[in-house]
Amino acid sequence: MRKIKDVLRLKLDAKLSHQRIATALGISKGVVTKYVGLAAAADLDWTTVQALDEAALERRLLVAPEQPRDHVQPDYGRLHQMLRGKGMTLMLLWEEHRADHADAQTYSYSQFCENYRRFTKQLKRSMRQIHRAGEKLFIDYAGPTIALTDASRAHIFVAALGASSYTYACATPHETMADWIESTARALTFFGGVPQLIVPDNPRAMIAQADRYEPRSNDTVLGFARHYGTSVLPARLRHQRFASVHEVNEAITPLLTRLNEKPFQKLPGSRANTFAQIDAPALLPLPLQRHEMAHFKTVRVHIDYHVEVERHRYSVPHELVGQVLEARITATARSGLRRPACWPCRSAPANTATCATSWSITVTRPRRSLPATGSALTMPTCVVPAITNKKERKQ
Repeated sequence: MRKIKDVLRLKLDAKLSHQRIATALGISKGVVTKYVGLAAAADLDWTTVQALDEAALERRLLVAPEQPRDHVQPDYGRLHQMLRGKGMTLMLLWEEHRADHADAQTYSYSQFCENYRRFTKQLKRSMRQIHRAGEKLFIDYAGPTIALTDASRAHIFVAALGASSYTYACATPHETMADWIESTARALTFFGGVPQLIVPDNPRAMIAQADRYEPRSNDTVLGFARHYGTSVLPARLRHQRFASVHEVNEAITPLLTRLNEKPFQKLPGSRANTFAQIDAPALLPLPLQRHEMAHFKTVRVHIDYHVEVERHRYSVPHELVGQVLEARITATARSGLRRPACWPCRSAPANTATCATSWSITVTRPRRSLPATGSALTMPTCVVPAITNKKERKQ
């Protein structure tokens, strides 16, 4: 802007030619002609230009006078939120806007889209992503932790739905895989539904194989996702003292309500009513039973047809001696022992293999450690389905 004012000073006050002004200021002759012409069109003389600051001069020269608005103005904030709905497009929103104001003058589709893009540029500067309703739940642990009176610290887990930004938070004693999964299960219960994707920030506790482009979740996380019918896609409290994680969670509850009901600054509504209108109807239903944290362990059947899981021994069919099984371990049961191995089947086409019938037990009695002598703990209440024996495998 300082050069524009210099151009007008040299032309209107010093009366220099366009070529001499261009040479003196190091700009092209065409630029000098452009701004001198704009000043003439705005009927500006040097006395008027000298009294204006840079911003006012820019408005007088470069900003066209605002024309009276005869068109019906859409509510672009509401349209921005509706665009997150599944299958919603700008074309559909424009057609609905025209139908709602059929007796008034509305924008053409191209001008409608241009005005919407101009509106989105006024929103908060960030990496813009269009989140569809019920599509993604973002989970992570907040950076700051909260000191407890016993010198330990509470870690704050946060989950937010992409479309409505509806938020859940809770405190956990650590950031282990069990804490991640338990907190995510609480979040799904809080939201009352299941999103299509759960997106953690690539936490080490939940990732079996780290990769820059396609990190792989471990088996426990995959079991959690399978239970809820979703997929896992790996991408502060102050002036208070708490004695336990439970106290932190009690303090978080009213703050969550306040956060979710706080109105947006540039969009209509709040997280709570946007969640009720957009995300809640699009979420998948929760399963009847809540997910129970499970660990998996590969075990081998000993010669005494027992397997050892967490210092307990469980009897298995003697046909399985020497085979490798997979144990699924939860807080209340030891179940899902199966044979992952496959062998060729006579009835199957060549070069194909069929897996053995799964074998499982469910332990309902309380956990007991092995006696000091190391004797086996035989479970008499297990149900054993038919098992293919070794002779059938050799045939």
